[in-house]
Amino acid sequence: MMEDLKKDIREIPDWPKPGISFKDITTLLLKPQRFKAAIDELTNRYANKKIDKVLSVEARGFIFGGPLAYNLNAGFVPVRKKGKLPYKTYEVSYQLEYGTDTLEIHQDAISPGERVLIFDDVLATGGTAEAVANLVKKLGGEVVELAFLAELTFLNGRTKLKDYPIFSLVKY
Repeated sequence: MMEDLKKDIREIPDWPKPGISFKDITTLLLKPQRFKAAIDELTNRYANKKIDKVLSVEARGFIFGGPLAYNLNAGFVPVRKKGKLPYKTYEVSYQLEYGTDTLEIHQDAISPGERVLIFDDVLATGGTAEAVANLVKKLGGEVVELAFLAELTFLNGRTKLKDYPIFSLVKY
């Protein structure tokens, strides 16, 4: 089933800049059976892990994070780009494989001791996941695992994340 998911992720060369091979998940989302299979696989993995919150990163992470939180009876925490959240926030800046970015989380999104599953669509260099895990720790949460739809193994993102368990549905 995971190889089927992999086949349904379109590769777009030289986007958003030359040398980057972008993994476009929208082609997978067009197939309801594949989208459902991905959500079901993630739900089964975390069903007995006592997850309090599922945290996802804007924007593609939300597509999976919301249904996953619903299935796990957990809260959903959106992490957004700077200036998009309306309440008091903490922010973190980090390196992407093709630049820098800043993300924010509401200061009251996670309570001390809560068990948090972090989900994002792709693990590339690990910068985004590392930044978000630092926000969870700042709020006193416990990172249960970092989960991804796809992992670009050739970028060695796991090296930045060696302190966390990591799960990826598909690997490139």
